[in-house]
Amino acid sequence: MDHFADLLQTLEQQEETLQFDHFDNDRALAVGLWIVEDVRRRGKAVTVNITRNGQVLFHHAMAGATPDQADWIRRKNNTVQRFARSSYYMGIYYKNRGSTFEEVKYLDDMEYAGHGGAFPLIIRGTGPVGTVTVSGLAQADDHALVVAALQAQLDAH
Repeated sequence: MDHFADLLQTLEQQEETLQFDHFDNDRALAVGLWIVEDVRRRGKAVTVNITRNGQVLFHHAMAGATPDQADWIRRKNNTVQRFARSSYYMGIYYKNRGSTFEEVKYLDDMEYAGHGGAFPLIIRGTGPVGTVTVSGLAQADDHALVVAALQAQLDAH
């Protein structure tokens, strides 16, 4: 459980650090393309989805991605929208408590997923306004990919 507690601290720090002063459609495109190019270099395939205020700003299913990934994205996004935390954080939060996200009785597991890959799009001083989501890799890798893309975009500006 100490591992989970340490991981939760790291995930909280990411959410505090990876905040934007603004996030427009061009930034969504840059983040989405960064993810696609990074995954392409690895020889993998994912589906990427970026939303802001309920509008899809970027969505791409790479060659080799499966239709099921779109549903994983929907469920991960629902989790972020409900809890204002990354989907990975929510899954680890319950593991740290000796349970699983799927055991939460008031959540329909057909609508929510506590698996890594969806990260809140946070505007500094405002809060979460959307999501940046990847599906197709192992959950820790989905999460790490989104974090790296957001950090790269922040570093570029």
